[in-house]
Amino acid sequence: MKLHEYQARDLLARHGVAVTGGRVASTPSEARKIAEELGGKVVVKAQIHAGGRGKGRLVAESETAAMFQKLTSDPANNAGQVKGDRVGGVRLADSAQEAEQAAAAILGRYLVSIQTGPEGKLVKNVLVAEQTDIAKEYYLSAMVDGGVGGILFIASAEGGTEIEQVAATKPEAIVRMPVDPAAGWDPYIGRTLAARLGFSGDQANQFAKLAEGLYNTALATDASLVEINPLAVTDGGQVVAVDAKLSIDDNALFRHPDLEELRDRDEEDPLEVLAQDLGVSNFIKLDGNIGCIVNGAGLAMATMDTIKLAGGEPANFLDIGTVNDPQRVVNAIKVILEDENVEAILVNIFGGMARVDIIAQGVIDGFKQLDIKVPVVMRLVGTNLAEGEKLIDESGINVVRTSELGDAARKAVEAASAAA
Repeated sequence: MKLHEYQARDLLARHGVAVTGGRVASTPSEARKIAEELGGKVVVKAQIHAGGRGKGRLVAESETAAMFQKLTSDPANNAGQVKGDRVGGVRLADSAQEAEQAAAAILGRYLVSIQTGPEGKLVKNVLVAEQTDIAKEYYLSAMVDGGVGGILFIASAEGGTEIEQVAATKPEAIVRMPVDPAAGWDPYIGRTLAARLGFSGDQANQFAKLAEGLYNTALATDASLVEINPLAVTDGGQVVAVDAKLSIDDNALFRHPDLEELRDRDEEDPLEVLAQDLGVSNFIKLDGNIGCIVNGAGLAMATMDTIKLAGGEPANFLDIGTVNDPQRVVNAIKVILEDENVEAILVNIFGGMARVDIIAQGVIDGFKQLDIKVPVVMRLVGTNLAEGEKLIDESGINVVRTSELGDAARKAVEAASAAA
């Protein structure tokens, strides 16, 4: 679950991370009031779940696809700017009146950046924060890393909006430091990171305290990523978080009902929201036309690869898991049918603890409860296979059957092509 910047800043501040002053506003008048409280000189930042806001462009909903094409084909002449003629989703204001005008220009518009996709993102809120006189920018993040089995710090003395380019062209500028999950935080971690980034004296102490706050935030929220970019040293010598990003592990939300309340469903894909509401938690929408229902994440990945090898494109990742409830299968089909791009469905089940007869009954119930107009290809192997095949034979539903994955993928691609 992604959080907005203003939400991430609040959580970081609770754990001792120094952040700039500011609050969220949903109207231009609110933005003006906050700017007045902060002394007038502020930055107004669109709040959406996507990066590249400063280089994004604000347009009407009907213009998002065209703008995305311009940004991807010729970014130098189309990308937005914080200052200049092509202002984007991040704007500087030197007075409360300018802050109000900036908010009015941003709110209610669609922000298109390289990361939003062609549909853009509707801006409903802006963060009004103090301007910072930045002497130097750094990058700092803490993320869960499977390779180290715990939290990994990634930092760079060459932070800012171009950190991806730094990682690609100058990897030696990236500092990596794991934290032993058994030992937890130790002050030497902050001191070591500070030294490797070139901090000294009081600034090194400030940085170490901030890094500890970042670690505590990640631990307390079950975050998969906490990122500060840029982390700034001000002209006055203060080390402060100017921006913040925080993503929480969805599977840990049951432990954090207070964080669940911060969820902005309007920023998420509607099909993924529907899937979660229907109990189909492991669903990710993709851009293809072949819907997939598979048990097991590894098999789901292999299924998508096999579809690609057969010349097709998967429409989703869907790990239905160990299912012993036919209605869960019906719900999975329902979610897939909501995707207007789907032209065929491939059901690939290798039954272990998930019984084939339960999956088969779910597909049969799906034909009874839903208006299934696309072809369905089924590959069933494993526990209670004979019982499942008997159910399908006796039901009379019109599905394509095969016992081999490669053949199932080919048949699904052929069926989708014929349907198109």
